[in-house]
Amino acid sequence: MAVITYWHNPRCSKSRAGLALLEEHGAEVVVRRYLEDAPAVAELRAVLVLLGCAPIEMMRPCEPQFKALGLGRESAAEDLLAAMVAHPILIERPIAIGAARAVIGRPPEAVLGVL
Repeated sequence: MAVITYWHNPRCSKSRAGLALLEEHGAEVVVRRYLEDAPAVAELRAVLVLLGCAPIEMMRPCEPQFKALGLGRESAAEDLLAAMVAHPILIERPIAIGAARAVIGRPPEAVLGVL
């Protein structure tokens, strides 16, 4: 089984639940606490390709920081990427990243899609 990189926020119940599911299924998981170790723009771009989505789709627009930065669903992709690098709290959680696919763990069971 391939190694799964897991962008994790241990304070989030959905993130904890997704991690537990992967571990229950015997996955080898490398946990990345993305709030402490924010991804670079290049990493975000790579994950977006694996997710098959636009930057706004991997963001948390309800976070106060999103509105405080003046961001919206119509914001340019480059602005959204820069905001996620500077404020990783804006990245939706959790994200499970496999060799050929990534998924956002909403609901937590979605993380099993990378196995």
